[in-house]
Amino acid sequence: QVQLVESGGGLVQPGGSLRLSCAASGSIFSINAMSWYRQASGKQRELVATAPSGGRFRYADSVKGRFTMSRDNAKNTVYLQMNNLKFEDTAVYYCNANIWSDSITRNDYWGQGTQVTVSS
Repeated sequence: QVQLVESGGGLVQPGGSLRLSCAASGSIFSINAMSWYRQASGKQRELVATAPSGGRFRYADSVKGRFTMSRDNAKNTVYLQMNNLKFEDTAVYYCNANIWSDSITRNDYWGQGTQVTVSS
């Protein structure tokens, strides 16, 4: 069994910052990509940032220059540093990970989501 646990959401004023964390635990053999998605009320879930196991991180155009994703492989954890937050960043943020539980079993896992609200 694999779990992804997110933390760090909250209420922030426009222009403020928040840092999200996502830790994977359980039966983990190795982790491929880890990503952050978000879903605003009434909208589809969208990819915010992704960190492959190797290679360059990628970001949605709407967050480039404001959000920075980092990955700590030793802790099976990713972070999302969000700066200069805007009203339109308000959403539930979800962590996603593509994980090998053993040498033949690979699945996508989702965290429970953490609410980020940008409001004055």
